[in-house]
Amino acid sequence: MRQLLYLPGFALILMLAACSEPANTTARKEAEKPPEPVTGQSALWKMYQVARTWDREADVLKMNSIPLTDVAAVPGKAAAWEATFSSTAKAKKRSWTFSVIEGEGNLHKGVFGGLEEAWSVQEGQTAAFPAIACKIDTDAALATARAKGVKAEEYDKKNPGKIISFVLEKVKKYPSPVWRVIWGESVSTSDYSVYVDASTGDYLETLH
Repeated sequence: MRQLLYLPGFALILMLAACSEPANTTARKEAEKPPEPVTGQSALWKMYQVARTWDREADVLKMNSIPLTDVAAVPGKAAAWEATFSSTAKAKKRSWTFSVIEGEGNLHKGVFGGLEEAWSVQEGQTAAFPAIACKIDTDAALATARAKGVKAEEYDKKNPGKIISFVLEKVKKYPSPVWRVIWGESVSTSDYSVYVDASTGDYLETLH
């Protein structure tokens, strides 16, 4: 008789366990959601927050996207980015990367910092600028480049699926920092790119 009293309770436990399995499976599937690329402005602010712990007055020298074949491509976004910041007080510069996955070449998920290097204001053809000057994101810059770049639509049609990269910098030619929207993996390997003002979103120039 005592054994019979335990049976309903045991059956109830089995039913509850069975009901909980689909919820656990759903949670696991959500946790295994594939990594998604991010826009340049999003990556910049993630790295800038860390750079400010190095120097609260850190400025941006340059940022560029890093193509990763392991993450699905999304127009206007990238799976990894690298930004270099400068410190006038330290006379140093330092680079950080942000990636949505672990990758080759010392690329780590999240924000990862490199070593300090000597730097001076006179160095190079580009100038440092405050991160807040970047008000236009890469998806918007790409839309402008495609809409207003000289023969951009024609180039897109001739090169379907070609990777599009981004470089953020302040060149001497323009008063504000610019996004260089590049059809190709880098400036050196590309034969078509467009400058878009990173502060206003205005089209500036088409380069070949």
